[in-house]
Amino acid sequence: MPSFDVVSEIDKHELANAVDQAVRELGQRFDFKGTKARFEHDDKLITLVAESEFQTRQMLDILHGKFAKRGLDINCLELGQVASNVAETRQPVTVREGIDKDLARKLVKQIKDSKLKVQAQVQQEQVRVSGKNRDDLQKVMALLREADIDYPLQFTNFRD
Repeated sequence: MPSFDVVSEIDKHELANAVDQAVRELGQRFDFKGTKARFEHDDKLITLVAESEFQTRQMLDILHGKFAKRGLDINCLELGQVASNVAETRQPVTVREGIDKDLARKLVKQIKDSKLKVQAQVQQEQVRVSGKNRDDLQKVMALLREADIDYPLQFTNFRD
């Protein structure tokens, strides 16, 4: 029985490369010379540290540009609140990975509402879709690509 998995994952190597390129660009930019602006990267958390909120917004634009060049979806970034004190401004950016329960239920409901002859079930942080017809599975992929979801989805483990 043909099946595939709907997942949301990010390539950790490409993530590290995108952050490294953003750090390099930050060091070369004239408007950041002499400032203490920096990116702090720790697994799934990127912290933007600068002297003002304006600079953190500029750093976020740099990061988005590097993500786009690396082929990473910027929808996987969840922006935190900007916290500022006298010396610096910090903005945490969380890298979202995996499909949470609410989104999984929403995807399953959307698949079932399409009236295609497929079954969808939640398995940990992914959704497995199976059916008898390969064409129905491809229609489900197209349906999910067209859906208004602000979360990056990938289709893996396609079995025929």
